[in-house]
Parts: sequence; C-alpha cells; structure tokens
Amino acid sequence: MAVSAFFFVNGFLYANLMARLPELQSFYNISNSVLGTLLFLVAAGAMTAMPFTGWLTTKYGSDGITRVSGILFCLFTPFIVLYPNVAFAGFFLFLLGTATGSMDVCANGQAVYVERLWGKPIISSFHAVFSIGMALGAGSGALFSHFDISLLIHLSSLCTASLFIVIIASFYLISDKDDVDESGEDSSGFRWPSKAIIPLGIIALCSMIGEGSMTDWSAIYMNTVVGQEPTFSAIAFGVYAGGMTLGRLFGDKLTTYYGRKKLLKYDAICAIIGLGIALAHVSVFTAFLGFFLVGLGVATAVPIIFSLAGNTKGVKPAVGIAMATSIGYTGFFVGPPSIGFLSDIFGLRLALSVVLLLFGLMLYLVWKYIDEKA
Repeated sequence: MAVSAFFFVNGFLYANLMARLPELQSFYNISNSVLGTLLFLVAAGAMTAMPFTGWLTTKYGSDGITRVSGILFCLFTPFIVLYPNVAFAGFFLFLLGTATGSMDVCANGQAVYVERLWGKPIISSFHAVFSIGMALGAGSGALFSHFDISLLIHLSSLCTASLFIVIIASFYLISDKDDVDESGEDSSGFRWPSKAIIPLGIIALCSMIGEGSMTDWSAIYMNTVVGQEPTFSAIAFGVYAGGMTLGRLFGDKLTTYYGRKKLLKYDAICAIIGLGIALAHVSVFTAFLGFFLVGLGVATAVPIIFSLAGNTKGVKPAVGIAMATSIGYTGFFVGPPSIGFLSDIFGLRLALSVVLLLFGLMLYLVWKYIDEKA
C-alpha cells in the first residue's frame, strides 16, 4: 500500500496538470513549439536525475530517495502556474522533472522488492494504481476546468493533499540500503546499460514515446484536430488513461497466462491498431476508440520491461531499472516535446504518425530480442 501510494500520487498530479494543458497553453499564450520546449525541460530534469538515481540508492536506499523525490514532486508542481512567465515555469518544470524521474526509478525498484516477496508477477498492479491515479486526475482536471477554477488553486489544493499521503506512506517503504547484488560485486556508482538491458531499454523507449505522446497531446489533439472544447478534451485524455488502467488491472494475470514475450507482442499490435484508427479518420468516436486501444497497448509493456530489468542478475533492482529507464524515459519525456515541434511544421495529425512507426519498431524488437522463457 505504501509503494502504491507513490505510484498513485505520481499519476494523479501529473494527469491533473496534463488534462488542463490547453488552458496552461493559453495561460502563457504560447505556441505548440514553445509548449514543446517547456515539456522538454521536464525531460531534461528527468534525464539529468536518472543516471545518478541508481547510484544514490546504493548509498541511501531506494526507500530514502523515493521519500525525498515524492515530497519534492508535490512541492514543485504548484509553482508551474504561480506566475505567468515562461522562464519561471520552465525552471520549475525542470525541477519537477528531476523529482518525477528519481521517483519513477526508485518506486519501481521498491515494486520489484514487493514482487519478489509476493512470489508471482505483481508489478503491473502498481502501474495500474498509477493509471488509476491518471484516470482520476484527468476526471478531476475536467471538473476543475468545467467550474473555471484557477490553475493555481486547483494544483495547490491537490498537491497539499498528496503531500500528506506521501509523507505517511514513506514510513512504510522497504529498506534496502544494505542490500547486496547477487553477484556480490560492489554496485556503488552509476553503470551504463549492459548488453542485456539495452534491448529492453529501446523497447521501453518506443512504448514510452507512445505513452508520453498520448499523455501530453491527446487533449490537444481533441481540441485542435477534432475541434472540441477543453472539457471534452480532458475527457479524451481520460479515455486513454482508462484503457491503460484496464490493461494494467489485468496485466499480472495476462502475464502469467501468455508469458512476457507474447503479451508484449499483443501490446504492440493493439497500440498500432489504436493509433492507426485515431489518425486515419478524424472524429470523436475514432479518437476515443483509438486512444482507448493505445492505452490498452502500452499498459503492460513498461511494467514487464521494468520487471525484467529489475531482476537482471548481478544488480540491485533500482540500479537495473535506472539502466533501462535512462533509455526508456528518454522517449517518455523527449518524445512529446518533439511531437510539439513536428506538429508546428507538419500538423499534429502527421506528427503523431511517427509514434505509429515506433510501435512497429517495438513489435520487431520484442520478436527478435525477448526470450520466449522470459
């Protein structure tokens, strides 16, 4: 429950921010490309923090880093809308990225420890909690938007409540400061991704570009391409988050039934079909259906990859996950800003077709590099 609390808060607060992205864009009066630049600063913060996070866990434990990063994540979020200055927002978006990047790595490391104690696949359930947080965050974001409540009041009130949850949960995390690698080797210091983890990281990269693109641009797509009002756009994001939540709720059972490789193949195929439907014909129905299928498709991909990376022989879970996330989270954070730049040149509809190609690459890599017995 303690580890789940961090997954929930992470998804809930981020979804509240992303659900009101069209209004945030109006608040700063910026173009898609400038918005993409701001989102890139989240990527820069996360990518700055991630290479050091695994090393920090060997010194202070993943429980300690999870605690600190979770608290900072709650504290930094309201500052993004405190003052309508792009540079001011960019500074705190960078800090937000460092906090969420570290929390993602360490919370997943904690999840691997729980999975080991549980004795069967369970990590997808933690990501389901994250997705539930996203779905509820999208819903609350739509409500705050509908009642025209200011961004500052909206985020400040929810971050205060989330901070209370994080502080209480932090006392019940699994202590792993004295944990040693199975190989018995010293794991202090950051290691570059090993040959065994690089393919896992690239698969995660493809999936997380899709995940990040839907998180950051589904509401904008519904607003600018389909032509719906901001409240309706927030619901579109919620449909995607709902598909991801449903997939992750059943992810552990599906992993046990199909095996990791076969399920990853199905994930890629579902994502390809979903995004293809949404882009091929512009309508409310096809957008909702497509976003829902993409949510199902990317739902279990990252949990499976993190489980494989976290159980790599010879490294602590948080260190192995840090290796994979150093590659994979590049897609989650750098992909969406890149979509912003491409959309200003080619249009958002064509820009998202790049994601469709990456889902195809994901399918190929799963078929070629994942062991049938994984």
